[in-house]
Amino acid sequence: MSATIIDGKAFAAKVREQVAAHVARLKDEHGITPGLAVVLVGEDPASEVYVRNKGKQTLEAGMNSFEHKLAADTSEADLLALIDQLNTDPAVHGILVQLPLPGHLNSDLVINSIDPAKDVDGFHISNVGLLGTGQKSMVPCTPLGCLMMLRDHLGSLSGLNAVVVGRSNIVGKPMAQLLLGDSCTVTIAHSRTKDLAEVCRRADILVAAVGRPEMIPGDWVKPGATVIDVGINRIPAPEKGEGKHRLVGDVEFASAAEVAGAITPVPGGVGPMTIACLLANTVTACCRANALPEPEGLTA
Repeated sequence: MSATIIDGKAFAAKVREQVAAHVARLKDEHGITPGLAVVLVGEDPASEVYVRNKGKQTLEAGMNSFEHKLAADTSEADLLALIDQLNTDPAVHGILVQLPLPGHLNSDLVINSIDPAKDVDGFHISNVGLLGTGQKSMVPCTPLGCLMMLRDHLGSLSGLNAVVVGRSNIVGKPMAQLLLGDSCTVTIAHSRTKDLAEVCRRADILVAAVGRPEMIPGDWVKPGATVIDVGINRIPAPEKGEGKHRLVGDVEFASAAEVAGAITPVPGGVGPMTIACLLANTVTACCRANALPEPEGLTA
């Protein structure tokens, strides 16, 4: 048996189409254009590429994109002043500060200075608390993308055993909350879990988010399980030539695909969903700010 491959690229394109349709409707019926502001401090090359992609996809969906590039030595006071300005700007519905920030800046302080209603990353302490208590919140993009793919593939998740491997604030913890919200029985496992293999083998839904290349082999996967691989790890690929790398997930794809019912590939699985969900969150934030109905199928 070989697993169904969950094509994140195709699914993300579908989500972006839904977003664009909703944006067009907001413009036509209400004269409102959702706006996303992205703040980049310093010159981290990976962040620069990511920010460029975000800006491009924001504009393609018909939204306004506001990019703020600040020098690496920008003071905390100046960064907080910019965020304050964006918080009060009615044209800006979503604010995203690209992480990691340079070492002299306090990331928690910066993120918690964003208006929670505009926190499209879902990292603000208020949004974390709202998600944890099952209330309406902004939801982190990567777990939201995973949830959308799971619902699309499985329909109802009610009563299924879900195991999330990894306990980060960005993926592991919010993913567990979202699965609980859809009535799964949820286990959060991690590097200290006793007999991790046995815990994984009980999962109908296995979400891997540990950041360790190919840590989960196929014999840890329950036959027929749905595997969502959040990991993106660069490993040396001497077969491609000297100094070359390839991307792999946290799951050993070839062996897991033999056993699983469905699996996301790396690359081309969860990755493309992250920016698609950022756009979805921006539209949701815009609708909430204007007391308009939220887009269906684009929220948790």
